[in-house]
Amino acid sequence: MRQLIERMARAPYPPMHTLSAQAAKQAYAQAAGVLDVPKPALPRVRDLRVPARDGHPLPARLYEPTAEGGLPVLLYLHGGGFTIGSVESHDTLCRVLALHSGAAVLSLDYRLAPEHRFPTAVHDAWDALRWLAGEGGALGLDTARIAVGGDSAGGTLAAVSALHARDEGLALALQLLIYPGTTAHQDTPSHAAFAHGPVLDKVLIDWFFGHYIDAADRGDWRFAPLLADDVDGAAPAWFGLAECDPLVDEGVLYADKLRAAGVPVDLEIYRGVVHGFIAMGRAIPEARQLHLDAAAALRRAFEA
Repeated sequence: MRQLIERMARAPYPPMHTLSAQAAKQAYAQAAGVLDVPKPALPRVRDLRVPARDGHPLPARLYEPTAEGGLPVLLYLHGGGFTIGSVESHDTLCRVLALHSGAAVLSLDYRLAPEHRFPTAVHDAWDALRWLAGEGGALGLDTARIAVGGDSAGGTLAAVSALHARDEGLALALQLLIYPGTTAHQDTPSHAAFAHGPVLDKVLIDWFFGHYIDAADRGDWRFAPLLADDVDGAAPAWFGLAECDPLVDEGVLYADKLRAAGVPVDLEIYRGVVHGFIAMGRAIPEARQLHLDAAAALRRAFEA
């Protein structure tokens, strides 16, 4: 991990926080997949449009590991600080999860900051989950077996969507949370320990959130699910956290909050790795292990 970080630091690219949001989106898109595992082929991959509450058609991609119908389905929400990332940047990951879990994966292009600030992404994520529950049958999916998941900012959206689902009576098999953000002000010990990185540092976190949310809104539980009044009755959760990550403590804290409310929780901390490591499978075996662990968690949840 250290050798990879050193090579990344020597690359002749400007720090993301020095770029405009649009330039950062382009730079991230160009770099996506460089360190990822080879992209597996699947029998069926379909591009869709999911209607948001304001009528905006959200691009989405449905990955199916078999052409047979009746598959359970995971709604996947990509990471990227609510500002960068896309279905394309997480294409390989979603293919891998579908392949190893035996479930379909619907990856959503929710709207990003700074053009669309909080809570647009929250609304898009919940609208897509509700649409999937109502319309997934027409796609040949088993809407009695739905999970929601995501990494980083997408993990935040997944955790929030799981609470919306509980409130609306939509039963989920699992919330799959890969190093999610859950706190309002990034003031945990791990944020102090890794304030200067590697990969994700305080300056970049502040840059992301400056684009996404007003300071006055940071106490909203839809940005910081750790502040939710209660999490009783939320879907069972699986957490995959990185040891050397500013977000690791808040992931543990949210897992503890769920456990204290009686929610079944499985948690894995992958040692010696950094934020974003799930896309580094060509170089980091822990990334490949997380892929398998997350897929296994989905299989167990859908078989329960």
